[in-house]
Amino acid sequence: MAVNFLETNSVSYLREEYERQQALFTAQPAIVQRFIETQAQRLAQAVVDDTMQARFSLPDRVLGKTPQNGEMAVMLVPNEIRAQNVGGWFAYYQNRHLREEARQRLYRLEQSPDQAVNTSAALLRYAVAVHMIYHMLPAGRAVVYRAEGDELIPTIPVKADNQTGSAITLSTDAIVEQVIDESGRGLVQVPYVPTAQRFYLPQWVAFDENGTLLANSVAEAEAQLASMQRFINILHTASSLAPYMLADHEYQRKRYGMLGQVINQGRALAKYKTMQMIHTIQERVKKGLLNRGLSLSLPYYDDQQLCMLETGMEIIPAGRIMFKNVFVMRAAQLEHAKVTQDTRMNASTRKYLLKELDLLEQTFVTPQEKVVR
Repeated sequence: MAVNFLETNSVSYLREEYERQQALFTAQPAIVQRFIETQAQRLAQAVVDDTMQARFSLPDRVLGKTPQNGEMAVMLVPNEIRAQNVGGWFAYYQNRHLREEARQRLYRLEQSPDQAVNTSAALLRYAVAVHMIYHMLPAGRAVVYRAEGDELIPTIPVKADNQTGSAITLSTDAIVEQVIDESGRGLVQVPYVPTAQRFYLPQWVAFDENGTLLANSVAEAEAQLASMQRFINILHTASSLAPYMLADHEYQRKRYGMLGQVINQGRALAKYKTMQMIHTIQERVKKGLLNRGLSLSLPYYDDQQLCMLETGMEIIPAGRIMFKNVFVMRAAQLEHAKVTQDTRMNASTRKYLLKELDLLEQTFVTPQEKVVR
């Protein structure tokens, strides 16, 4: 009960802070809002691109509560404090990311005893986070995911009731449909594979539910995965700059939609590359090219770090040793035991990596030594 009480208080605080910052920004004159939005756009792009340094300016005046009576009044920002520069060579050579430099600078400005300075810094922080969430990320579809088994993150798209298949098309055929263009300029024609329509952003779906490659190549699938991970990183950057954005509906909608998609597609890509690896081994065995050693880097998607990782496996030590299927089977079994005891992975990541190891083992196991797990 105590934990639930604390969680409820935390959510309530974030909601109140979000609404307070939103109301403060809305209360500003239109010219001040446009100025802050322009500076926010510049700073947000620099932070996302992780440039070496960034410059921004505070507005010359803001509307805020005066410390004397707490009433709203126009306050002038000192000219000497308006121009700000974050980052630079010193921070760059210390491997400090610009997002941390910007976050700390805004925090220090918000701690200023000058009410105009701390109010303008708070407004800029809010505008930067809003720009990242609302303007730097494409809007997607309304989707529903379900979790597989006891997993915590829903990753399997649920087919909508009104999404019916066609009797004259295949699941890999592209379907042209009309969608509202985000800029509001009318209708655009976008080809989507029917399976992809169940995901938040169909244009970044590279695999269907059976693991079939829908993209033109593995390189294209990797590029799409990188785009999805960048999408998530921008969301996380926005919430790290302004934690109260967790209470924003659009933030939650985009995070839910993309989180399920990136994990789903990351796992599919890892399995596909594993299958390619198995096929390559089989082809080289037929040509007698694996009698001088064999090592593998088995890919898997870590849904905790949200990135593709690899686990190294030595199948046959370097030397003149004739390849046998049993070597792969034994190596997969040993790695299976290691992964089972690896506490650095969460349960769902471990489960899918173990599935890949089982696939590797069962592909090369001999009929006499077949193991049913």
